[in-house]
Amino acid sequence: MHDVCTPVRAAIVGASGYSGEELVRLLLNHPRVDLVAVTSRSNSGQSVAQVFPRFASHPDARSLRFSDPNPSVLATQADVVFLALPHGVAAEFAVPLHAAGVTVIDLSADFRLRSAAVYREFYAHEHPAPELLSQAVYGLPEVYRERIRTASLIASPGCYPTSILLPTLPLIRAGLIRSAGIIADSLSGVSGAGRKAEADYLFCECNESVRAYGLPKHRHLSEIEQELSLAAGEPVTIQFTPHLIPVNRGILTTLYLAPTRHFKTPEEAAALDAEIAACYRAAYAQEPFVRVLEGRALPDTKNVVGTNVVELAWRLDPRTGRLLVVSAEDNILKGASGQAIQSMNIRYGFPETEGLL
Repeated sequence: MHDVCTPVRAAIVGASGYSGEELVRLLLNHPRVDLVAVTSRSNSGQSVAQVFPRFASHPDARSLRFSDPNPSVLATQADVVFLALPHGVAAEFAVPLHAAGVTVIDLSADFRLRSAAVYREFYAHEHPAPELLSQAVYGLPEVYRERIRTASLIASPGCYPTSILLPTLPLIRAGLIRSAGIIADSLSGVSGAGRKAEADYLFCECNESVRAYGLPKHRHLSEIEQELSLAAGEPVTIQFTPHLIPVNRGILTTLYLAPTRHFKTPEEAAALDAEIAACYRAAYAQEPFVRVLEGRALPDTKNVVGTNVVELAWRLDPRTGRLLVVSAEDNILKGASGQAIQSMNIRYGFPETEGLL
């Protein structure tokens, strides 16, 4: 059990990407964390202040230097290591770090799935460490908080899955919606593709452009369907279409759901609406990072970018018999780095909002 009065020593592997940069920012300013190591092969030897000038006023940013990633060295330096690496690569570091007794929080997809066969189906290669899948905890704090408290390997969810699962799971568990026929449309900022030089993500290719991608089987479907199936107690298959939009960050998701009962009259609609409101209150009234909107307000990325908050709201459509649920989040924070810090806070017994407000 960690002494909450003692700072946690943290390291970041892959600290030069967008999620890594946000981890650097959050951990440098976290009152209960000492950021002891940041790694990046391309920036090795440079200070954090040189690579990220916006942190230059922080004294630790001038003294802390990027190094080459070495699991055996990191295991002697850190209590917790964040892996901000591509899938397939993260496992190479997770295995030795986990074996050394270090808490690993992985932002890649390598340990989000319980099945190595499903991983192979969606990621097109064998899982590099299938023996660890049963030990990993899916790092969605609002769902797996108690398991996160004692976890040594935390698989932080993807940005799209977070925006879909948080609005949907309570409704499935309450029996308010059918598990069949779920449709999700999501729009994401360009930072969701990561910090890389590819033609599709150049300014002139993205600006003034909106396009779908990853059809019909985006990789994130695997963890979305896994978690929905666990909640429903039966296999769940959904239709998911992600879109790239010309903003830096933020995700807006619209879900098209089928309620388990009809609501043809205004009275029936009002009764169902009240049940949905009660369901969300029961699930999220005490959650610091889920904001259920009231009245006619709808989620807007401008209200969540830069925060670890997910907004959600819903509307019943008597014409189609559907329930529409909309969510918004910052794909780099609640969809990646912020959520990982939230899990770290839980794991080490810190206030869950520490360093995130």
